[in-house]
This record gives sequence, structure tokens and C-alpha cells, in this order.
Amino acid sequence: MDQPRLTGRLLVATPMLDDPNFRRSVVFVIDDDADEGTLGVIVNRPSDLPVTDVLADWGCYASEPGVMFAGGPVGTGAGLALGEPGGDDAPLGWRPLANPVAGSSVARLGTIDLDTPPEILGGALGRLRVFAGYAGWSEGQVAEEIGEGAWYVLPATADDVFSTDPDALWARVLRRQGGDLALVSTFPDDPTLN
Repeated sequence: MDQPRLTGRLLVATPMLDDPNFRRSVVFVIDDDADEGTLGVIVNRPSDLPVTDVLADWGCYASEPGVMFAGGPVGTGAGLALGEPGGDDAPLGWRPLANPVAGSSVARLGTIDLDTPPEILGGALGRLRVFAGYAGWSEGQVAEEIGEGAWYVLPATADDVFSTDPDALWARVLRRQGGDLALVSTFPDDPTLN
């Protein structure tokens, strides 16, 4: 059976995933291609580094908290940005996600070309988040990890990507699912202290 496309969904780390790169992470999937693999960014790992310190001209457009986010362990020396247009038009330098989940609020999200002059694009954005690095999986790798129980595949909202309280996002996303996943949201960070 084919794995459903993950673009525009969240990969939420299960408590059993103890890889320090992904422990308690919430990954927003930007692109999922059966032949090329999966690309996403961790949306709940803010750094202490203001966007202004790295991309001075973009700092005033970054959504709160206006810091760089650790998007994942791959390509940490490069920046990747997600944005949501402030109006109905697709601004120059903004590219929509390819085939996101239909009808969801993430359908208005897209990637930002940080080489576009910020004075042209920045004002056309309602929200902007900048990531250092990304999470990437080769063809079939993420499906295998999901099958092993490392990830919950859950619906995403634009507010997840631009959360003003990213440290609480893992528990909040699980809690809103209800049932067993709401119970998982209470799983202690260190089970040995329970």
C-alpha cells in the first residue's frame, strides 16, 4: 500500500524516538516526493539568535519570536524560510507548497527566496519564519521510520508553523488530537523521574 503524501503535515516524534536531533520534535513537511525523499523543518526549536543577527534586512519581518529556528541537522549553515502571504496575491519570491493537504490552513504557506530583496517581499508577508538547516529523508526512509513507530503523522495548521510558544508545541499538538495521543502529551520528558 502506498504511503500518503506528507506535504503540509506534521511529523511529531513519539516518546520512543530518542535521537537527540529529533527528540520531542515537531517537523513540518515542506516537500514529500516518492522518488526524491522528504524535506521538512523542525518548528519547535527556537534558538537564542535573532534573525536580525544573521539576515539583518529580514529581521523586521520575522514572526515572534523573531529568532532563527534550528530546522534540522542537515545543511545547518544555510537558511530556509517559510512564509504566508498577507493578502490574496502570491508575492514575488514566495513559492507555494507543492500539493499540500487540500482545504487546510497550510495551503497558504510557501517557501521564501531569501535572495529576493526584503523590501519587495517582506511587506507582502503576513508571517515569516527562518530556519537554519532542515530535516531530510531519502526515498522511503521516513515511511520506514513511521512504520517503526518513531513518528505520528498529524494534521498541521499554519499556527503550528508560526507558533509564538514553540517550546510547548509538541504537547499542544498531541493534546488537540484527543484520545490516546492526548494522554501521550502528558508523557514526562524524563520517564525515570516519574
